[in-house]
Amino acid sequence: MFCFQCQETAKGTGCVLRGVCGKQPVTSNLMDLLLFTLKGIGAVSTVLRENKVEIPTEVDNIVVDGLFATITNANFDDDSITKKINKALELKGQLKNIAQKHQLNLPNWKAVSLEVSPSDYEETAKTVGVLQEEDVNVCSLKELTMYGLKGVAAYYEHACRLGHCDRDIVFFMLNALSQLANPLAKNDELLSLVMETGKYGVNVMALLDKANTTTYGKPEVTHVNIGVGKRPGILISGHDLRDIEQLLQQTEGKGIDVYTHGEMLPAHYYPQLKKYTHLVGNYGNAWWKQKEEFAHFNGPIVFTTNCIVPPAANANYNDRVFTANSTGYPGWKHIPTDANGHKDFSEVIQLASRCEAPESIEEGEIIGGFAHDQVVALADQVVDAVKTGAIRKFVVMSGCDGRVKGRSYYEEFAKALPKDVVILTSGCAKYRYNKLGLGDINGIPRVLDAGQCNDSYSWVIVALKLKEIFELEDVNQLPIAFNIAWYEQKAVIVLLALLYLGIKNIHIGPSLPAFVSPDVLNVLQTQFGLGGITTVDEDMKLMVG
Repeated sequence: MFCFQCQETAKGTGCVLRGVCGKQPVTSNLMDLLLFTLKGIGAVSTVLRENKVEIPTEVDNIVVDGLFATITNANFDDDSITKKINKALELKGQLKNIAQKHQLNLPNWKAVSLEVSPSDYEETAKTVGVLQEEDVNVCSLKELTMYGLKGVAAYYEHACRLGHCDRDIVFFMLNALSQLANPLAKNDELLSLVMETGKYGVNVMALLDKANTTTYGKPEVTHVNIGVGKRPGILISGHDLRDIEQLLQQTEGKGIDVYTHGEMLPAHYYPQLKKYTHLVGNYGNAWWKQKEEFAHFNGPIVFTTNCIVPPAANANYNDRVFTANSTGYPGWKHIPTDANGHKDFSEVIQLASRCEAPESIEEGEIIGGFAHDQVVALADQVVDAVKTGAIRKFVVMSGCDGRVKGRSYYEEFAKALPKDVVILTSGCAKYRYNKLGLGDINGIPRVLDAGQCNDSYSWVIVALKLKEIFELEDVNQLPIAFNIAWYEQKAVIVLLALLYLGIKNIHIGPSLPAFVSPDVLNVLQTQFGLGGITTVDEDMKLMVG
């Protein structure tokens, strides 16, 4: 195996024996084969579309699910990945038959022609991995696009599960996969594809924002309890709001409390979800602390998306964890979705009823719900604070949290910020500073949490609104600095979306991506001022002044 898609992988070496996420070589290799097959599907589908041949809707589901399942910390189950390969290969064969029926010529690329039986998956997978490109820059640009596509797929799945689908986004993913399958693709073409991926990152985040707010209402400023009650509880993690809605519906009136974890915290901000009185609070912190925190929860845990940390073999919660959607882990039960998009949580609920209440690990509350509509509603107050000097600067500190020691930088940076600086955040990076009690400025909290990682879109809307209010020509003239933490591929698509929108001088950390070659990094630095972090003191001077 070779993998360098997450922040924890070492520059230039990547993971070669075992993923730092806990993935075994066989699992990682199978994912390579799945992605390679999806590239073939993209290539054949693109030929069909160019010749005005209708693409079956089954393509949408298999491609989106396949991309999502390969995101860091999403799926560790070889059986699950193997089944996805089976479906993808079968679909590719069907598409090739359609092309043959219409007498269409397909490109002579390995991703198109490859046929393999299940008994040969493991060996074949070793030949189609990340390092198949001889040119390091071609490899870098292709991987940057692929990781962006994984983020697009994740956000698209959430939106589509709420009835907001857009096949133009799927068709872009298919075309991009086709270009990634092309062994003769050139650097300039691939750089353009990277930027186009950013464009569709903006589109898919706007689609998901519309899906969430249309379905559950616009997020409201909300104080969220971080303590526990006395009733049995279910802990739900991940990003899928449709799942937590169904869980809340099925647990209503049954004497069971529901707690959010990690990226599910923002569910509390939506009116149509917060109306459930048994949605009692948020338990724990960011994903990487789950081993110690899950051991104290006592009740069942549901993963709706990525952010799984492989448990110890003797972990006391192994028999009460469930996965859903594109996630999977060996030995954990998977909750299927029926043809109508419904999940049956009865087994989870029955288990919860037999469990003790969660153990308390902290007390108090945190505040969130500052998505773009809420912040725009405060525009007069914010603008006045800026004009009077009460607010000197905004620092966008969105993105991911993680377990490496370097992540303490973000907590120390937040603590060191002058009291006239406001943090704009989204994603699980907020857990580094949302409980520090940083106070407020004229009633405006100094940590404004918009929500999940995809809600980084909110800060784009806010920035564009402030640009309009202050009558500026360029959004980069605003008193806003970007200090972004990243870990996995949804953070990658957020970064590409910001670059597409022309946001410059973004700092990312705690380390620069290992999959970005020196030449590609130089282009990003030259065109966009993209850079890494250094020390709190030096970055404070650079970003805040």
